[in-house]
Amino acid sequence: MIALDALVRLCPPPVEPPPPVDWGRAERALGTALPADYKQLVETYGDGVFDETVWLLVPDSAHDDCDLHAQARERDEILTGLWEFEDKPAGLQEAGARVLPWAFEEGTGAFLYWLARPGQSPDDWTVLYNEGRGPLWEHHGMGCLAFLLAVLTGTARTDHFGRLHEVLKPAEHRFTTAGQALGPTER
Repeated sequence: MIALDALVRLCPPPVEPPPPVDWGRAERALGTALPADYKQLVETYGDGVFDETVWLLVPDSAHDDCDLHAQARERDEILTGLWEFEDKPAGLQEAGARVLPWAFEEGTGAFLYWLARPGQSPDDWTVLYNEGRGPLWEHHGMGCLAFLLAVLTGTARTDHFGRLHEVLKPAEHRFTTAGQALGPTER
């Protein structure tokens, strides 16, 4: 909860709370439980973008680009095809290990994933950054909320995602809902 409080102070959430998520249904559809810090993030912010750069994926978003289920299916298909030609990152060499996307970087094709290892609690999942249009993967030994906070404060130790903070450096961080950024949907 400390990380969430720090994030809310740094980057205020929308005035109007996001719609509630049926976590039981969302987790059944994904076939896995989800981390508590992610649920707090979604319940506080909803779908949208931090500093016009980091898009948060949310179960059952009205916007396909922000829908956790749609992106999980799409990324799984893309990565399955990719790994027929390229080696999986080290963390995914373990039998039963998988990735699940939780955010993406605007305009780059880069995704932020959880590294989910067999028998591991979702609250212990760590972050993998994939540059998207290349083979580079970067592991971060923290959960999604701590990683997002580290990126926005410029304290994330990263070779690939580091360029992002140089772009961000706003005087004031902001979160824009998907509806504000992408407009209304007909869903």
